[in-house]
Amino acid sequence: MFDFVSFIPRAVVQSIPLLYGATGETLTEKSGNLNMGIPGIMYVGGICGVIGAFLYEQAAGESLNGFLAIAIPMLCCLLGSLLMGLLYCFLTVTLRANQNVTGLAMTTFGVGFGNFFGGSLIKLTDSEVPSIALSATSSYFSASLPFADRLGWFGEIFLSYGFLAYLAIVIALLTAYVIRHTRVGLHLRAVGENPATADAAGINIGRYKYMATCLGAMIAGLGGLYYVMDYACGVWSNDAFGDRGWLAIALVIFTGWRPNVGILASILFGGLYILYLFIPTGTNLSIKELYKMLPYLVTLVVLVLSSLRNKREKQPPQSLGLAYFREDR
Repeated sequence: MFDFVSFIPRAVVQSIPLLYGATGETLTEKSGNLNMGIPGIMYVGGICGVIGAFLYEQAAGESLNGFLAIAIPMLCCLLGSLLMGLLYCFLTVTLRANQNVTGLAMTTFGVGFGNFFGGSLIKLTDSEVPSIALSATSSYFSASLPFADRLGWFGEIFLSYGFLAYLAIVIALLTAYVIRHTRVGLHLRAVGENPATADAAGINIGRYKYMATCLGAMIAGLGGLYYVMDYACGVWSNDAFGDRGWLAIALVIFTGWRPNVGILASILFGGLYILYLFIPTGTNLSIKELYKMLPYLVTLVVLVLSSLRNKREKQPPQSLGLAYFREDR
C-alpha cells in the first residue's frame, strides 16, 4: 500500500523552497518585472546564510545561542537576496536593460557566487568531502514542535516541520491578501498592468517596481536558506540546488499568479518530485527514471494550458517583461 503518512511530510519538505521562490516571483511579476534570476537569488540566499552560520559557529564554539544561531543566517540571507534584487532593479528599472537577459545573467552569477564562496568555506574546514556541515545551526532551524511525536499521524503530517516551513505559508497568505485586498496591492497591480495609466494617476512606478522586486528577492532567498538549513540538514554542497528555482517560476504560471493557491500547488510539485521513491519499480531502473520526469511533464502541460486560459484574472500582467519609458506615455 502507498504510505501517505510518510509521503506527505516529505512532499511538504520538498515544496517549501518552491513555495518561497514562487511567492517571491509572483510578487515581482505583479509589478511587471519578469525576474528569471530567481534560481540565482535562491542560491545567493543559501550561501549567504551558510557564511553567516559558519562564521558564528566558528566564533561561538560549542556555546551557541539559539536566537543568534537563527537570526544571523537569516539576516545574512535576506541581505544577500536584497542586494541581488537591487542589482536587478538597477539594471532593468533604472537602466532599462532587457529583463530576460538580465535575469538569466543573474542566475549564472548567483550560482557562480555560491560555488566560489562555498568552495572557499570547504577549503577552510579542510574537509575530506566537497561539502560543509553546519549541524549545530541546522538543529535550530529544523526543530519541530516538542509534542508532535505524541500526536501520531496528525503530528507527523501537520506539525513535524521547522519554523521556516510555517513561515512560508504565512508569507504566501499575507502576499495574496496584500495583492488582492489593500491599496498597496491595487497600485502594484496597476503598475504591472498599465504603468502609463498608473503613472498618470500619480503612482510612483519606480518605487513600486523596486519595492516588489526586492521583497520578492528576499522571500525567494529564504527558500535557499530553507533548503540548506532544514532540508539538507545544514550541509552545503556546490550545485546541489538542482532545478528548484526553475520549477518555482513554472509554479507561478500554474497558480495563475495567486500565492495562496501556490501553497497546495507547491506540495503537488514537491510530491511529484519524490514520487519515484514511493512507487515500487523493482529492478527496472528505467521506470524510475520515467517517474523522475513527472514534474517536468506537468510543467509542460501547465505551459500549454496557461496559453489556453480565457479568464483575465489568470493571465500574466500586461506589461510583464517590458521596460517602462515615461516619455512614451
